[in-house]
Amino acid sequence: MDLETVTADAFGRSLTGIGLNLLTRDLRGLAGFLSDVFGLSVHRLSDDFAIVRHGQMMLQLHSDGTFARHPLPALIPENPPRGGGVQLYLFGIDPDAAIARAEAAGHTVLEPAADKPHGLREATILSPEGYAFSPAVPLP
Repeated sequence: MDLETVTADAFGRSLTGIGLNLLTRDLRGLAGFLSDVFGLSVHRLSDDFAIVRHGQMMLQLHSDGTFARHPLPALIPENPPRGGGVQLYLFGIDPDAAIARAEAAGHTVLEPAADKPHGLREATILSPEGYAFSPAVPLP
């Protein structure tokens, strides 16, 4: 896959395993830090989005503004640390089934399962400590 030209839909459908997406106020600054300090390769760099690669692992960076319709930014503190901006994707896990299990156990569903324009059906469920886990499967 050419990370410089892949469409959002094709990229979303290709993701498996665990995905890491970091929200940031300064996307180019964070991408530069990851590249400069750790030698990670940065692809599709813009003010709003970047793909960061380390071996076979893909890390996504999104500017805060790209998540304006998502409930997660409401949890980000004004002052550091920004741990509330971490969303841990669990690719290949059905979000509807995960929500049913989470609700049965009394956990908080932050975002109900929904079909997203990037080719995934996903939800967001908070762990007891407040970490945001998002089970996601490709749309048919």
